Amino acid sequence: MLMVRVVLALGVFGLTQAVGASGVLAQAAPAPSAATPAQGTPDLPRRRPEEAQGDPMVAFDVNKNGKLELAEVKSAAAARYDELNPDLDDSMDEREAAPVLQGEAFREADTNKDGNINKAEYLAYVERMFERANPDQDGSLDRAELDTEAGRALMRLLR
Repeated sequence: MLMVRVVLALGVFGLTQAVGASGVLAQAAPAPSAATPAQGTPDLPRRRPEEAQGDPMVAFDVNKNGKLELAEVKSAAAARYDELNPDLDDSMDEREAAPVLQGEAFREADTNKDGNINKAEYLAYVERMFERANPDQDGSLDRAELDTEAGRALMRLLR
């Protein structure tokens, strides 16, 4: 519903801009049709190639210090949540979450047991997974920690 309101508001704004001071409707680019997939939908993900595969340090180490801090991981996780939930309704069911969470992992992330995961639950789950991957509790993950079972499980939540 929110998406419809935004599209309608943008359409009215665009028409106002196209008519302009001359009062003549200018030629405008065609509006996206319902058949055109939106950016970030599960059908056509718009992820940078290095995020989808390859070196997580290149993809997620924003400050380029050779380690992943919790803030960097949670930022990447928030972006991934939005990709998995393109309608931004703050409720992701198991079908939507399937690329990163299934079965017992989904149930563990769903702390209020309503059958959906909201962004806060997803980020809390990511934080728990970060802590599991960080046995020295130094607040950052190095390459060795990412190369553990817990580190790889965490990275699956971000890709």
